[in-house]
Amino acid sequence: MLNQNSIWRYLLVIGVLVVSLLYALPNIYPNDPSLQINATRGGEVTQENVDQLTKALAAEGLTAKAAELEKGQLLVRFLSTEDQLKAREVAIAALGDNFVTALNLAPATPAWLDAIGAQPMKLGLDLRGGVHFLMEVDMKTAMEKNVNDLVAVYRTDLREAKVRYRAITADLANQRVVLSFRNAEDLAAAEKALSVKDRDMQFTASDELTLIAAFSEIKIKALREDAVAQNITIIRNRVNAIGVAEPLVQRQGAERIVVQLPGIQDTARAKEILGATATLEFRMVDENADLASALEGRVPPNAELYHDRQGRPVLLQKRVMLTGNHIIGANSSFDEYSRPQVNIDLDAKGGNTFSQATKEAIGKSMATVFIEYKPTDRKDETGRTILEKKEEVINVATIQARLGRSFRITGVDSPAEAQNLALLLRAGALIAPIQIVEERTVGPSLGQENIELGTNAIMWGMIVTVIFMGIYYKAVGLVANLALACNVVVLIGVLSMVPGATLTLPGMAGILLTIGMAIDANVLINERIREELASGRSVQQAIHEGYNRAFATITDSNLTTFLVALILFGLGSGPVKGFAVTLALGIVTSIFTAVTVSRLFVNMIWGGRKIDRLPI
Repeated sequence: MLNQNSIWRYLLVIGVLVVSLLYALPNIYPNDPSLQINATRGGEVTQENVDQLTKALAAEGLTAKAAELEKGQLLVRFLSTEDQLKAREVAIAALGDNFVTALNLAPATPAWLDAIGAQPMKLGLDLRGGVHFLMEVDMKTAMEKNVNDLVAVYRTDLREAKVRYRAITADLANQRVVLSFRNAEDLAAAEKALSVKDRDMQFTASDELTLIAAFSEIKIKALREDAVAQNITIIRNRVNAIGVAEPLVQRQGAERIVVQLPGIQDTARAKEILGATATLEFRMVDENADLASALEGRVPPNAELYHDRQGRPVLLQKRVMLTGNHIIGANSSFDEYSRPQVNIDLDAKGGNTFSQATKEAIGKSMATVFIEYKPTDRKDETGRTILEKKEEVINVATIQARLGRSFRITGVDSPAEAQNLALLLRAGALIAPIQIVEERTVGPSLGQENIELGTNAIMWGMIVTVIFMGIYYKAVGLVANLALACNVVVLIGVLSMVPGATLTLPGMAGILLTIGMAIDANVLINERIREELASGRSVQQAIHEGYNRAFATITDSNLTTFLVALILFGLGSGPVKGFAVTLALGIVTSIFTAVTVSRLFVNMIWGGRKIDRLPI
């Protein structure tokens, strides 16, 4: 007998629908307006802080729905956005400047759904609200850093090649290195040794005793590309480290980076971590120079004057033994005297360089220099904020033995600061400072309005479709409506399960388009069944042939749209990607529900038995 459902079809459809329903369920629970509270400089929120905040809220007549303290972060839920906004002012006043309080929307998923990993769909910035940063890489500082690095590299290379030189200086204005020699033979030997090691540099003798090393056009382009690419990677690491869900970090143009943090309404914490340019340099203390003379302004040419955190002067050699670019791991702990420390792990190149540098420095003092770029009140000619380089010595220690790929630094003020420093070093040092050239905050109320408008559009689209199918195709049309409802459930379940899938306002438009395409497949099937009945076939034959012959047409029409969705996803960005994701997934789910699910229901109702008339 035709049109009988097999066991595998029952199992497949039931399995897909049950799983999809479970993972779609969290979306019916509205998010709670909440406050996300973090301590600055890597600190932790304690139970004492929670009690302090609870008393302050009670004094203002505010009651929290729940307060969850986990991993040093506090999430306080409220019943309304009005309470949330009032509580934010109370929290700032009660906890002080040592804490960052951000507005957030926390999912209210029940524990039993959370236990199986079911979470609501990730919402984009236009639906959930959040902060948007457009950052620009400071290429001038990046190039200056590369020039200064070359000075240290060339000094090492010439020493290894046993070539004597008079001076090696950085010409930052022209982005080049100037090398001076005592005779023409040394200049020729240096040019030969350096050109072999660095073929991307252009070496030119300006006179018989001066050699100019300048970047080639290819090298400049590569350095710029590398600065942006590495900064994007580091920013992503930092965003992940502070626990922002579903961030967007992508390149825009030649030197700019777009960062979107859904759910975050306070930019302070984001700026603190994302814009931090913390890195380390390790230099030898110049023990032969006269510190008193240096304080009077007579600093030796190969030394620089620094100050430690207590304001005490320290005279260091200009040559940098190691930079933070080679740090691949960092974590905070305590030494044998219960003092905070940061354990450092280097890459292979950094470990080898550090080992060679400390091999001949046993018994001498080495300083750890903490470097950070801070924005000032000054603007350049283009209106951008001028960044100021801040340097301080956080540690001076005597080298007891030859150091390798793993070592530790002490002298950190507190465990919280050690944690924050470890976080920044672990995520990586920015290759160049970044400036925020555009900042936008999308409020949760605007996002909620977008959700309501999008939901209404989808709802009215479904209502019109259901009415049309019920009137035009009668009972078989109602089965198509049931399959359409299953399609929406499966699509929402898949969007909730797929990692990285984020629903945006254009994505909701994609869902609405999917509804139309899903019912279009059922229209093709139903019209084909009508044609078979009109040609004199029996009801069972008409159903069988209708589904079989319409399948090719459905696949062909949807395949072309699916390819377009893939192209949009590959070439588009932001909202275009959101539309492409929902469209592509919607095509897959609509084919499944239109062909497999609806046929299961039709076979259950009319299949496998002799009937004279089909209500279509």
